[in-house]
Amino acid sequence: MTNSDQNDKSNTPTVALVGKPVTLSAIRRAEAQRIAAERAAAEADANREAPPRPGLVDPTGAPVVVALPPPVTVRFSQFFWILSLLAGAVGVVYLFIIRKPHLEDIVAIVKEVDPARAEETYTTVADIISWSLFGVLVAVLLVQVTALVSYANRRPGIRWWMLGALVVLVGVFFAARELVAFGDRGAPLAYLLATQIGLLVLGFLFALLPPALRWTARGHDVAHRITGEKITGRS
Repeated sequence: MTNSDQNDKSNTPTVALVGKPVTLSAIRRAEAQRIAAERAAAEADANREAPPRPGLVDPTGAPVVVALPPPVTVRFSQFFWILSLLAGAVGVVYLFIIRKPHLEDIVAIVKEVDPARAEETYTTVADIISWSLFGVLVAVLLVQVTALVSYANRRPGIRWWMLGALVVLVGVFFAARELVAFGDRGAPLAYLLATQIGLLVLGFLFALLPPALRWTARGHDVAHRITGEKITGRS
């Protein structure tokens, strides 16, 4: 070995790393590679597109309560109930018109029950029967109007009120057939009451269909206001 080779080895410092000698030039090369890798990673990050930032305003907007059209079954039930109200109102007006002319026929029916009473008693009883029937029919109409308005506002339990009005109306119909709605004057009243009952039943059946039940149970319609579009929602 020459003296020059010995001098080169003596001039290159060595570092012991994990039990193995490492030259200073190897450490510099590793450091240069690390710096180059960091620069490449920085350039890659700079060239990468940033993800879109979330908007500060929700484009769909907050949910709002809207008045959407009711289902077809609800409209049918309301339609038949309104017709039932009209038939009942006509029946009440007709009963008021024929009350005095029809009073003698009612007196004849009362006399068949107990003929040993004074004439004034029969007249009073006939008058009470006529006014009682008139009052019950008016009360049923008021219940129907209240229930119809509450049904349009989706109040719970309104169908029970309609069912109660129907039961009362059926009982009044059979009582009227025996006491008032007979003969030439009373027959139209019987037809009007039967029409009122039939329309009320139709409206009640439509109100029991699933779309109408869901519409009432929901209570209100919620929709989202879309930016630049109309309010949309589910009924």
